[in-house]
Amino acid sequence: MDNSQLLPLLIAVPLGGAFIIPLAGRLREKAAEAIALLVGVALLVLAAAALAGPASVYRMGKWPPPFGIVIVGDSLSCLMLILIAVLSLCIIIYALGYMKRFTARPKFYSLLMLMIAGMNGVVLTGDIFNLYVFLEIAAISSYALVAFGTEDQELEAAFKYLVLSGVASSFILLGIALLYSKTGTLNMAHLAKLISAAPADRVVQFVMALFIAGFGLKAAMVPFHAWLPDAHPSAPAPISAMLSGLLIKALGVYAIIRIFNGIFSVSGTLSTILIVMGLLSMVIGVLLAVGQWDLKRLLAYHSISQMGYVVLGIGLGTPLGLAGAIFHMVNHGVFKSLLFLCSGAVERSTGTRNLKELGGLCHRMPVTCTTCSIASLSISGVPPFNGFWSKLLIIIAAVQAASTMGNVAYVIAGITIFVSFMTLVSFVKVQKYVIFGKLPEKLAAVKEAPVRMCISLVVLAVLCVGLGVFSHAALRKLVLPARDAALDKAAYVERVLPEWGSQAVTLGEQ
Repeated sequence: MDNSQLLPLLIAVPLGGAFIIPLAGRLREKAAEAIALLVGVALLVLAAAALAGPASVYRMGKWPPPFGIVIVGDSLSCLMLILIAVLSLCIIIYALGYMKRFTARPKFYSLLMLMIAGMNGVVLTGDIFNLYVFLEIAAISSYALVAFGTEDQELEAAFKYLVLSGVASSFILLGIALLYSKTGTLNMAHLAKLISAAPADRVVQFVMALFIAGFGLKAAMVPFHAWLPDAHPSAPAPISAMLSGLLIKALGVYAIIRIFNGIFSVSGTLSTILIVMGLLSMVIGVLLAVGQWDLKRLLAYHSISQMGYVVLGIGLGTPLGLAGAIFHMVNHGVFKSLLFLCSGAVERSTGTRNLKELGGLCHRMPVTCTTCSIASLSISGVPPFNGFWSKLLIIIAAVQAASTMGNVAYVIAGITIFVSFMTLVSFVKVQKYVIFGKLPEKLAAVKEAPVRMCISLVVLAVLCVGLGVFSHAALRKLVLPARDAALDKAAYVERVLPEWGSQAVTLGEQ
């Protein structure tokens, strides 16, 4: 099979699963769980095959671009696909044990499949309007999943998330409409060709501002972060892991990388805005996290802070900065998913997320506590775990930027190191109040999480260690090709529009 034939399956398989699972669930809930697990395994196999093969383009209905819709699988999109597939499968396995206390589980798995299909669509599409469509598929399913427990707190958080995410979608859709009115095309490769051929006027600058606000809100960047601290703690633990580990990346950060490097260019004012947003998110997120006593809320604020690292790396506008951003995006997906799954295991076993009511769990929950410690060291940037290497790349990129930015670059590097130190302080607090110390009498009968949940915890912990120990191989095989795919606008255009490669196209020529 041609490698391009695999790409639509990565969207079609979870979409089909989303419709089949509720039907199977009417007969037996076990059947719904089995289908969800099979879909997760199938997506991992398909994503691995797409990553191993060459970059390819699938033309829907065999219509030639830019008139037809294309699905593009290059090194960047395939890296995101494998991240989504690995984390989704771990979360599905975890949910088989965690969701036993919930009713309507087939609906949960159906909505989860819709979210995965939407994220895969965002990653693969070569059409900016279809990026919006898939973004909405993932977002709408996530609203329902945040409110899945139907408690007052969950419904309130889901409503706030829906309203603010709807505002973000409106910004994105308005930007797409303005781009289409100016260029007459929605194909991203064609847009890149047209916009590169003419100086950025006020319409293009306004579109960039709309996209910064829209995708910045989807990624929960400061000052667009108000929805995240409520949505992540309120959702069931598997969905918290999906939201933090995958959704804010696929719908927010990945879109920023793809659009601002592939259609526009990261330089000048845009670079400054992204750097400022990244620094604000890093500092404000970590300072708010330090003062939290709710474990999941603490982790939610760290999502804001860690995404600041990624946006800072993008904003630096250098190849090394972007490589660090992509690597940290992958690393964050692994260790933050692990942390939220650990928090779910703790809450399920103890009945509380309040750090003051916990302690000494290492004696009763050794697997959960060991994997939580590994994830804590990873997010804090302690070598040799994976978070250290991606943060180091971003710090080095900031120092190297001194040749163009002057002493400001050293200030940026210093802030980055400070935030990493404060992250360590925050997770020392977690270790002290959750894992070590004296076990409260009311928790004397606490037991380890079920085996299914522990399997996912161990797999993600191994990835945290593996991506750190073998960071050089991960960079060479995965991250640098993805970085090059994001930066090589000409290659992207040539791949999608091969018959247009030698034509000089300017704005207004249709």
